[in-house]
Amino acid sequence: MGLWGLWGARGAVVVIVAVLVGLVALAVIAGLYWYVWRRLVRDTTVAGSWLRRAGSVVFVAGPLLMVGALVSERAGAPFWMQRVLGWPGFYWMALSLYLLLAVVVGEVVRPLVRWGMARYERRRAPAGDAPVTQTAGTAPAVAEARTAETGGVRTAVPDTAAAPGLVTPSRRLFVSRVVGGAAATAALGTVGYGTYGVLRGPRVKRITVPLAKLPRSAHGFRIAVVSDIHLGPILGRDFTRHVVGTVNATQPDLIAVVGDLVDGSVPNLGPAAQPLAGLRARHGAYFVTGNHEYFSGAAQWVEFVRGLGIQPLENARTELPAFDLAGVNDVAGESQGQGPDFAKALGDRDRSRTAVLLAHQPIVIDDAVKHGVDLQLSGHTHGGQLWPGNYVAELANPTVAGLERYGDTQLYVTRGAGAWGPPVRVGAPSDITVVELASRQA
Repeated sequence: MGLWGLWGARGAVVVIVAVLVGLVALAVIAGLYWYVWRRLVRDTTVAGSWLRRAGSVVFVAGPLLMVGALVSERAGAPFWMQRVLGWPGFYWMALSLYLLLAVVVGEVVRPLVRWGMARYERRRAPAGDAPVTQTAGTAPAVAEARTAETGGVRTAVPDTAAAPGLVTPSRRLFVSRVVGGAAATAALGTVGYGTYGVLRGPRVKRITVPLAKLPRSAHGFRIAVVSDIHLGPILGRDFTRHVVGTVNATQPDLIAVVGDLVDGSVPNLGPAAQPLAGLRARHGAYFVTGNHEYFSGAAQWVEFVRGLGIQPLENARTELPAFDLAGVNDVAGESQGQGPDFAKALGDRDRSRTAVLLAHQPIVIDDAVKHGVDLQLSGHTHGGQLWPGNYVAELANPTVAGLERYGDTQLYVTRGAGAWGPPVRVGAPSDITVVELASRQA
């Protein structure tokens, strides 16, 4: 077999494996949706009722809107379409996650509710009644729920003649409604609070980072770190204004915008990003690309940001009075020949000076250590954004949020100011971090 034939055979195997993996993943997702639909819709409603039909429509329309929101954003569909699909589609993404988690918890609660009902009924039963150990199906005349025709809709009527402790269909329906209602309420409350946390805007977080080589004159130097704003179909111009106001209120010496500013093109989102021109700091504002910029036209965004008065650092370095500030492109740029170049940004510098590096993804920390960086400032992880997503993020990132040390290099990862996809955060509140540099000579 020739080289091209071998490559073609391997390529076909890769495609087949990818298709099979995709089908398995799709089957698993469909199975989970069916399970949640069964617990929240089928088990809590009567066959043929309008409630069951409405619930079924929601469980079909929700996933379709979610896929539509994802595809329209990535494919660059008309912006009005992205906005129409964005809210319901992305919101369903978060809601379906917490509906699943709540239903799983409900499986633990369900037998406890049944036990509580049985105990309550035994206490209310007249003295001398013999306990009944039958279960539904062993006494059809008792177990069958009586129904009544009301406007053409069959509704279950509680079987008051059933003995205490007997699991009749009417009792099973009651338990399902209690547990299902609690699960739905918990999921809606969680997502609602998480939405409020995003839309109210990021909170300011402050940390102090001591650096061995930092001169005494720079002791207390403040860097406002802003990442993952994710302007797009949901978060727009008003959100940008809020971020700018929050940053300026901290009165930083320097502002670092470390990627994932946008989810869309300059024509669609330029007006939303325009308020960034109002960022103010004594030593200016700097920008490095994130992976989402390379989905949205990175070159155009770099020039647009430059026009706002924010200095892009594309594998470049600037020498400030007290330390070197460097920035590298995001690793997603490698597919376009624009990836990070640490040698270009840091290779010929004076290593006796402190170096602060802006890099969107924490995973480049090993390169930062090799090039003698003292402090790397990153984002990208969102802190997991939706619990338990933080555990997934830990698998792909050395640090998910906060400050950690790697050799002689310290890495700080902010959770970010906005949110990707669902405008929801659970267990990972958004932040703008003011990093105060401390000189050990002070």
